[in-house]
Amino acid sequence: MIKTYWYNYVENKMYHDVDLTQKDLLLASPNSLLWIDIYDCSPNELHYIGNIFDFHPLALEDCLQSSPRAKLDRYDNYHFFVFHALRYSEDVLEEDELSNIELDVFMGSNYIVTIHPIALSAVGKAARVCLKETTLMNRGPEYLLYSIVDNIVDDYFPIIERLGERIDELEDDIFVLRGRQITEEILALRRTIILLRKVLIPQRRIFSNINGRYSFFVKEENIPYYLDLVDHLDSIIDAANAYRELVNSSLETYYSIINGRTSEIITVLTIISVIMMPLTVITGFYGMNVNLPGQSHPLAAWFIMLGMVSLSLGMLLAFRMKKWL
Repeated sequence: MIKTYWYNYVENKMYHDVDLTQKDLLLASPNSLLWIDIYDCSPNELHYIGNIFDFHPLALEDCLQSSPRAKLDRYDNYHFFVFHALRYSEDVLEEDELSNIELDVFMGSNYIVTIHPIALSAVGKAARVCLKETTLMNRGPEYLLYSIVDNIVDDYFPIIERLGERIDELEDDIFVLRGRQITEEILALRRTIILLRKVLIPQRRIFSNINGRYSFFVKEENIPYYLDLVDHLDSIIDAANAYRELVNSSLETYYSIINGRTSEIITVLTIISVIMMPLTVITGFYGMNVNLPGQSHPLAAWFIMLGMVSLSLGMLLAFRMKKWL
């Protein structure tokens, strides 16, 4: 599906569903801006847009394939971006709770083409604004790009908050629960955080500036917005790094608790075995089919039992004095 939004600078007015065959006329004014949004598109639709704007075949090929990380490619008359939105759900049958949705962007001097496999809320928010007013498209293509990416970044914050809540719950549960449930939760959190960092870090590099210059042209009036965007990405990455350390620390703590419990169990079983060893010797000795001194005494069995109990209590007292118990 192809949707179009055109800002007419002369009239300061928005138009929708414009005729793309009139592309040269639509882009005649350098201050006008054309936004083409494509989702759930077929290869034919993608190549149709590519032919209109003369996009490089390699860039179009990237749009048809899933790219694992964000990137920026520079061409003669435009830039090609790959971003990733995130979709988070704990109620999934698949192994991963976090999935990424690729957003490909072609940005020229006065046009933007966005391509994504399914409808994205970040793009939808910008589109709803463009249906009503010109505020997103009258400041140049880089401001529209900022608005879309900022919406994507805003969707990261609820994910980060939920991960923080889960880690807090995990830190409480490792002292109460045990077994497969805790292990699966730790591994799920580690996979989610790894994927989150895998998406965030390359995306952050796209907007990093070197000596005050960006990898693509940004008007002076729009630089503060990109600085704010980078600040948001930095805060999310810092939180993801902190969560990674907390999960690793929780895993080490959980293993320490398991080892401690195992050591306690082994200690108890060892003490029981040590106590039972002399008792087994005594019962084995008096259970032999030979005549032993005192076995004819009517209280012999009681004396033997009393001796065994005294020996057991003495050993327990000795273990207690040595602080083995």
